[in-house]
Amino acid sequence: MNVGNILTLLGGLGLFLYGMRVMSDSIEKAAGAKMRSFLAFFTKNKVVGMLFGMIFCAIIQSSSATTVMVVSFVNAGLMNLYQAAGVIMGANIGTTITSQLVAFNLSQIAPVFLMLGVIIVMFCKKEKVKKVGEVILGFGVLFMGLSLMSGSMAGLKESPFIISLLSNLKNPFLGIFIGFLITAIIQSSSVTVSILLLMAQQGLLPLGICFYIILGCNIGACTSALLASLNGNKDAKRAALIHFLFNVIGTVIMAVMLLLGESWVENMITTLSGGNIGRSVANAHTLFKVFQVLILLPFSGAIVKMTYLFVPGKDEEATDGGFKLEYIGPTNVFSPSTAVVEATKELERMGNMAITNLNRAMNALITMDEEEIAEVYRVEKHIDYMNHAITDYLIAINQSTLPIDDIKSIGGLFHVVNDIERIGDHAENVADAAIERREKNIEFSPAAQKELAEMMDKVIRIMTYSMDMFSHNSQKHLQEILELEDSIDEMERHLQETHIQRLTRNECTPDASMIYSDLISGLERVADHATNIAFSILDEEPEEDKRIVMKS
Repeated sequence: MNVGNILTLLGGLGLFLYGMRVMSDSIEKAAGAKMRSFLAFFTKNKVVGMLFGMIFCAIIQSSSATTVMVVSFVNAGLMNLYQAAGVIMGANIGTTITSQLVAFNLSQIAPVFLMLGVIIVMFCKKEKVKKVGEVILGFGVLFMGLSLMSGSMAGLKESPFIISLLSNLKNPFLGIFIGFLITAIIQSSSVTVSILLLMAQQGLLPLGICFYIILGCNIGACTSALLASLNGNKDAKRAALIHFLFNVIGTVIMAVMLLLGESWVENMITTLSGGNIGRSVANAHTLFKVFQVLILLPFSGAIVKMTYLFVPGKDEEATDGGFKLEYIGPTNVFSPSTAVVEATKELERMGNMAITNLNRAMNALITMDEEEIAEVYRVEKHIDYMNHAITDYLIAINQSTLPIDDIKSIGGLFHVVNDIERIGDHAENVADAAIERREKNIEFSPAAQKELAEMMDKVIRIMTYSMDMFSHNSQKHLQEILELEDSIDEMERHLQETHIQRLTRNECTPDASMIYSDLISGLERVADHATNIAFSILDEEPEEDKRIVMKS
């Protein structure tokens, strides 16, 4: 063993880590949005959730990334902790696929993957195809790194110190601690087990101690999710604890079994692996995880309840001047794969707040209730706060590595937050009209009140349909929105004409006429903004260039 062996080992480890990172990130960018929608759909049942979590993690090659994504789903209200438990348990099986691939020793064909990946990345124009090329490139780099590490480890057998040190490593608890420590530092159990597999293949470690190091790796893999949850809300901490408790309880069960019958377990796995020690390590990693899931999945509900013992109570409201965000911000775990989902949920909340506030303002216009008017202004300040906070968040995530499909939708989200904020401004305008009406004792005729109510009913409907279309990315109400928009435009023209006729007949005062005319125009513009929100999920713009940007 010499300095060259050490440098080669470190270089190989660097390539291995970089290749895995490139693979994981590229898969997430290319297919993150699609996999996210599947994840939301297939988690209604904990068994199905477990199976999909296993597949999902096997694809993106990171149980930590899967867990953080699941935590984000819990934060956004798209998944509860009981559903999350199944996915997290499945992810623990899926993460073992790396060691299985390493055991197949694909190093000889790694240059082929490397060259193919380079060709696709350099010469393909389509972004998604380039991401696939990056996945292939990462795969090649990963196995080139393994080849370098394997070659350098052969030199370790020439060092009496290394041989003596490793041969004396027989204490099971020391093995668990070493596995935990290395994985906590590297933050990837797949990497640690792959290195362990190479060392076992070179005869540097006996299979028995490898079992205990694998168990330690399982606990060490929880550190990244636990660290990510420190700044998160209580459900984020609970989701990370599900991951941690599952691995700790599973490790205790497996450690007891190994202490009682290590030779039996070793013989079984060796026989199953055809005597290949590398495959034995990989199979032990997978079989331990499968066994733990089979034992603990029926008790997933109890594990979730245990997390409430460690993290009791509810979150305190994180506020800024009395206002707060629920799905994004410093108290939520950030994951690029779910950032757009969380922004959409926050925009849905902001939109519903604007709808309610406009309705409140119109009621206050008729009743002239001071408390209602004051509430309109308070909620409008909240909407303004959300406008700035969500816009800042969209700018921040636009600079991160989002899935390709999500990048396309960012522009639409900027428009939506602007349209909702302008709807909020119209509610404030109505409140201003209510104050003027009360101070000047302005009366509306029964006919005018009826017309306002009829138009308001249509405006509330188009806003509700538009927010539903935006929130669920569904065109279900598209035709109704188009028909309502045309109807509201026609209604606004008709009501302006009839109101002028009333004015000429002296059936209303000039002050009432001005307020009425402004209200009708304002409601028509609200309908325009609602239509813009609906069309934000489509590739084309509303007909006749209906997008309203500068009007308010």
